[in-house]
Amino acid sequence: MSMTLTSSAPVQPTLRLAFALSMGAAVSLGITRFAYALLLPPMRADLGWSYALAGGMNTANAVGYLLGALITPALMRRFGTTRLLVVGAVLASIFMAGSGFVTDAPALLLQRLLAGVASAWVFVAGGLLAARLGEAGSSRGGLLLGIYYGGTGFGILLSALLVPQVLRAASGVPHNWTWAWWALALASAAATCLLAWAGRAMPDRPAPAASAGSTGTAAPFPLHRFGWALAGYALFGMGYIGYMTFVIALLREQGASASFVTLFYALLGIACVASSRLWAGLLDRYRGGQPQALLNGLLGLATLLPVLSASAPVALVSGVLFGAVFLSVVASTTALVRHNLPAARWGQGISMFTIVFALGQIVGPTVTGWISDGPGGLARGLVASAMALWFGAVLASRQHSLQEKS
Repeated sequence: MSMTLTSSAPVQPTLRLAFALSMGAAVSLGITRFAYALLLPPMRADLGWSYALAGGMNTANAVGYLLGALITPALMRRFGTTRLLVVGAVLASIFMAGSGFVTDAPALLLQRLLAGVASAWVFVAGGLLAARLGEAGSSRGGLLLGIYYGGTGFGILLSALLVPQVLRAASGVPHNWTWAWWALALASAAATCLLAWAGRAMPDRPAPAASAGSTGTAAPFPLHRFGWALAGYALFGMGYIGYMTFVIALLREQGASASFVTLFYALLGIACVASSRLWAGLLDRYRGGQPQALLNGLLGLATLLPVLSASAPVALVSGVLFGAVFLSVVASTTALVRHNLPAARWGQGISMFTIVFALGQIVGPTVTGWISDGPGGLARGLVASAMALWFGAVLASRQHSLQEKS
């Protein structure tokens, strides 16, 4: 069944809607989560944190993300996908602003947790709408999914341009990092307005009936059939978040200037946006775990580069390669669901992958921070992240299409 993209308003071009929906990824990951990497060094210096506590902030965000992912399917059934998308984005903006009003670690942990809950609603609901948009334009479904997930790059780019400027402008103010949280909250609110427009232009449709018995209970998700991809994706969540949490701190330890950090993070964001076209053909062509395996392997290499060399060119190559790949791993799991499950079960499948993604992210920042507090510092922590990514690549390579015989 194809999706009808009509309402009382004129039909919107598919690509325009995909870019508008990508603000969901920009808010839920690009701003709400990844901007923290830019704020970690000044917050750690100001508040006297260990790396384990600094990583714990993103662990709290991931715990909230897991809780949000667990209840997202029920909330989408109760309130509708687009409504949950917009409400989640509004709440994520509010909770992010709240991080600028407190300095105690428990209060900041709570703010990060609540922001994680809301961002999961946004990310899963937006991913489902992007998958439905891809169904309507099935000949370029991989591109449309890539545009949605690549929207995280818009958030990263905006954070790279915004946070250093705000920190510089508020340099004489106590706890100057609080002003950056407020600026990010305003940016998130602006992105939410565009997201709300996309919701109106692409109204919800009732989900088709899933396979069910006479009681109307949906068939359970075939965990055993997706086991290798799920395991690889959990390790992806564990490995990539170590890089995204601590790479800026590593660069600053290596003597990188504020302007270089801005350039590094901006290029990472731009590469993330560009990745939507770079890997679209790969996502459309393969129906098993091959895309996830390849992309995890490349991420492991990108994670290890700044450990092997402290030179500026190597760091930039690492950032560009990482940005060009990491959100496409997320898109690859949605593509796997689209290729192997009926449309009625896409929401269920996306939610399940989001749950294991969150489980990996819960472990990743704290473990990487704990390793980084010991001998070898941040470099050793990123080596552990690279190893997790490569192990995830091996597991994902064993995932076959559900249409193939086991």
